[in-house]
Amino acid sequence: MDNLEIQQYLFDLQGYLVIENALKPEEVAELNRLMDARDLPALEKDPRFGAAAGGAPEEPGFLQWGKPFCDLLDHPKIMAVLQLRLGDCFRLDRLYGMRQRRGMGRGGLHSDYGASSFTARSEPGKRYQPPETELVNGFVVAGWNLSDTGPGLGGFCCIPGSHKAQYRIPQAIQQDPETWPCVVQPTLPAGSVVLFTESLTHGTAAWEGGHERRTLLFKYCVSQMAWSSRRVKPPAGIELTKRQQVLLREPGDPHRFFPSLFEES
Repeated sequence: MDNLEIQQYLFDLQGYLVIENALKPEEVAELNRLMDARDLPALEKDPRFGAAAGGAPEEPGFLQWGKPFCDLLDHPKIMAVLQLRLGDCFRLDRLYGMRQRRGMGRGGLHSDYGASSFTARSEPGKRYQPPETELVNGFVVAGWNLSDTGPGLGGFCCIPGSHKAQYRIPQAIQQDPETWPCVVQPTLPAGSVVLFTESLTHGTAAWEGGHERRTLLFKYCVSQMAWSSRRVKPPAGIELTKRQQVLLREPGDPHRFFPSLFEES
């Protein structure tokens, strides 16, 4: 699905967008091969890898594992959609990966911004109007799937449209999401990428698949924003394109201190 008008509409409507076949089978195979070569530790409780707490390593993370990981930074399948959501000036804020094996439980439903965010002073059952100083937009995640995930398997789940909700998520839904049809697991085959705003209520469903789940998460934000004081560092010994270098820059005012990522297009 490369029709930008349709992509824009679906992202705005749902709060997320699935792009299938974003990676060729041989590209998926190479990324998995490079991961296998890392001799990653056995999976325990925490499915995350390649990041410190909060998902913002003060190091390259898995970008250091090879050029194929770096080339996902500004992959052509996602840049036009990111431009629609974040404008011409945005940066990579965080990254980490997700691995799950059969039997690993779910993660909690959450949103980082909006009425259901941890920091929002919203009250259950009352309409919430965020103050002007509160962030409600500006962060988008690209989740690259290196194995099949979705209904019957587990992995990414969300409540479509919840990024526009003006009410806090009820505890009954947050505590028992499997029983509520509003919580969906999009079909995400290997090679697909899911983009979603972090205002969307989302989480990780329990893993039921016989294979290992592998998802790489790249978290972008408009250039003048930041999640924390941590920064992802450029990988050593890997040549990055000019645009990839810009994506790893420090935060700055758009166009004034932070250049457009689309100047050459």
